[in-house]
Amino acid sequence: MPSALPDGEPAPADGSLPPSALTGLGHRPFGVYVHVPFCATRCGYCDFNTYTAGELGTSASPESWLDGLRRELDLAAGVLGSAPPAETVFVGGGTPSLLGASGLTDVLDAVRSSFGLAPDAEVTTESNPESTSPEFFTGIREAGYTRVSLGMQSAARHVLALLDRRHTPGRPVAAAREARAAGFAHVNLDLIYGTPGETTDDLRASLDAVDSAGVDHLSAYALIVEEGTALARQVRRGDLPMPDDDVLAAKYELIDETVRARGMRWYEVSNWASSEEARCRHNVLYWKGADWWGAGPGAHSHVGGVRWWNVKHPARYAELLAGGLSPAVGREVLGDEDRRVERVLLELRLAEGIELTVLDEEGAAEAKTAADDGLLEHSALDAGRCVLTDRGRLLADAVVRRLLP
Repeated sequence: MPSALPDGEPAPADGSLPPSALTGLGHRPFGVYVHVPFCATRCGYCDFNTYTAGELGTSASPESWLDGLRRELDLAAGVLGSAPPAETVFVGGGTPSLLGASGLTDVLDAVRSSFGLAPDAEVTTESNPESTSPEFFTGIREAGYTRVSLGMQSAARHVLALLDRRHTPGRPVAAAREARAAGFAHVNLDLIYGTPGETTDDLRASLDAVDSAGVDHLSAYALIVEEGTALARQVRRGDLPMPDDDVLAAKYELIDETVRARGMRWYEVSNWASSEEARCRHNVLYWKGADWWGAGPGAHSHVGGVRWWNVKHPARYAELLAGGLSPAVGREVLGDEDRRVERVLLELRLAEGIELTVLDEEGAAEAKTAADDGLLEHSALDAGRCVLTDRGRLLADAVVRRLLP
C-alpha cells in the first residue's frame, strides 16, 4: 500500500457512495483488502504506508488498529447494503505475520462477521519469512486462510542486506515448505530483481530456491527507486547506481525463461502460476477493475467506478472510526473515459489482454502498428484482442502509451 495519497475530492464523512456505484453490486466480483501497517523494521527501498513500533510510540497499537478495522468493516457492510459475500480476501502490509496466527484469525473473523465469505473464497495473507513458523501456518490454515504470499526478495545474502531484509537466505524456502506441510495448496514467493550488486548468478540462485520450495506461484518485480526512501537517498548521493533498464530487461527474460521451463506461465506481466487455480484471484480482481473494499490506514477501495482512500496514520484512522466517522479522506468518481483508460492500463498487463473494441479509432490503428513492431500478437489482434508478445511485456508501459494516444 503506497504511502503517497492521490489528489481527489473530499470523501463523505459517513462513507456513503453515489447510487450509480451500487448499481450492479453483486454482479461483479467483490473482494476485501485489509492493510496491516506494522513492520518490525523499515526496509530502505519501501515506500509503503508502514510504521515501526518506535515510530508509533503509544499513539497506536495492533489492538487499536483491530478495533478500527472492525468498525470500518461494519461501516462498509452498511454502506454497501446488499454486498455479496467476499469472494477474495487479501491481508497485506506492512507485515501481517507480526500479528501472529491469533491476530490474523481475528482479522478474518471480522471480515466474516461483516460480509461473510463465499464458499470457495480465496483468502491470502502476506507474511515475512522470519515471523512465521510451522505453528503459525497451522493456525492460519485452521482459521480459513487458503493462500500465503512470502516476501523472499532474493537468495543472496548481500542482496538481502542491501534491501534491509532480516531473514536468512534459506528461511523463505523453509517457510514455504512449512506452509505446504500445514495444508496450503497455494503458496507464492516474491522476488525483487535488479538490486545494485545482484549478479546473474545471484538471480539464478534465487530462481533455483523458488523451484526447490515447491511453490505454485511467483511474483517478480524490478527494483524501483521510490522518492523519499533511504535507497533513493543512497542513489542520489552516488553511493549506489540507479538500476539499469537494459539489465532489468535481461533479468526479466531470464526469470520468464527459467520459470517457464519449470512449468509456470505468466498470467500478468509480473506474475507466474503453475495452473489457473494457482493464480491470485484477488489481484486479478484489481486488474479487471472489479469491486473491492480496502480497510485499514491508507487503504484504497473501488466500487462501481468510485475510488477512495483512507487516512494514512493508524492513530487518526482509529480515532475517526471510534467517533463514528469514515476514515476515507478523498475519492474520485470515474467517468466513462476514465474507466476505459484504466481498462487499457490494467487489462493489457494480463495474458489474455484486452478486447480491441476498448480502444478508440486512433488506438486501434496504433495496435496494428504495434503488432507489426512485434509488441502485440498478430493472431490475437486478428481475433479482436490486444495481447502482449514476449517483447511487448518488456515495453508494456510504452505499448499502453501507444494505445492511448
